[in-house]
Amino acid sequence: MSVHFSSRLPWGRPPNRVSAKLQALKSQGVSLLDLTVSNPTRALPDLYPQTLLSSLSSPQALRYEPSAQGALTARESIARYYQDRGYTVDPQHIVLCASTSEAYAWLFQLFGNPGDQVLFPEPSYPLLPLLGQLTSVETVPYPLRFDGRFHQSLPELGALLTPHSRAIVVVSPNNPTGNYLRQAEAAGLLGMAAARNIPLLIDEVFSDYAFSDPCPQEGPRLLSLCQLPSPLADIPALRFVLSGFSKVLGLPQLKLGWIVVAGPEPLRSLAQDRLELIADTFLSVGTPIQLAAADLLAQRTTLTAGISARISASLQTLKTVFADTMVSVLPVEGGWYAVLKVPTFVPEEELVLRLLDDDHLIVHPGYFFDFAAESYLVVSLLCPPADLADGAARLLHRLENV
Repeated sequence: MSVHFSSRLPWGRPPNRVSAKLQALKSQGVSLLDLTVSNPTRALPDLYPQTLLSSLSSPQALRYEPSAQGALTARESIARYYQDRGYTVDPQHIVLCASTSEAYAWLFQLFGNPGDQVLFPEPSYPLLPLLGQLTSVETVPYPLRFDGRFHQSLPELGALLTPHSRAIVVVSPNNPTGNYLRQAEAAGLLGMAAARNIPLLIDEVFSDYAFSDPCPQEGPRLLSLCQLPSPLADIPALRFVLSGFSKVLGLPQLKLGWIVVAGPEPLRSLAQDRLELIADTFLSVGTPIQLAAADLLAQRTTLTAGISARISASLQTLKTVFADTMVSVLPVEGGWYAVLKVPTFVPEEELVLRLLDDDHLIVHPGYFFDFAAESYLVVSLLCPPADLADGAARLLHRLENV
């Protein structure tokens, strides 16, 4: 007996060597030191009091009042979140969703027919190609280049645009490279999008977690594009800003995200009307989390401060351990990850496998994020301090003794 499965995803593809080795070691009960922990509720359990989720038990959640756009009270609380950060966002321009992943899928469906193209940055988190396959659009990578910091390569991006290009994805700060959009880069992207009549999809989930600017000579960086500064405000580009509780509050299990729809009228309203039709088809956001949104966002300062303290200390630990060594900690502007440049005398994958086998240490190889050249490792800045220091020492010892 057999059934027909779609060809959207590569079903049954064997795991890569790193994943296979990790699964084997775990099945053998080997104790591993994990430097890839990216769930703040696991890395910082003491940050989250047991009373944090009490607002989810509101009796009002027993009433079902579906809204394509999402509950007004929740959207108003998100608008206040932006106001606290210095941006003006109209609650009527916000559409709720369950996650940023869902937001991407909806936007790919909004703009792309099967075979149309969406451009996304590389290196980046390896989720977007899968979402493209699931929504039957082609995802085309455009390169981020490194010249002391990762940055947009606008000429290369422009050369990749075709008549079938339907959207450009921007991640700011990028995951895992941590670079924010600079004002000059944003001007180029907005102008390119306006000239081609294609929207920008701007993922800002990590935007609350900015480090001091390591490259101020590159011009001002934009911590959000939900509202544009005056030099850019007149560029008539349609844009969609994505974020959510997963990173803003460090609560990925609560499943609340949002899309801010911005740009020139009447195009903005036309796009939002169609987006709401997609949202109304799924109605994926639960009532309890919408009702609790205001109370949870009121606790944002404490949660963000706790996460920021951890990642700042972790970055300093890495800089201290690897100072004057063969490992370089690349400049980090924001986010929860650090990229380490390591010597090329051991192939990247072989190094990661040796770390697993001999040092019982988990790190991400750079190719997981599609780094194009040289050898990179990616580690999480959320790791407990003792684990990070121990893991960094193990990595350095391994490199010194290959």
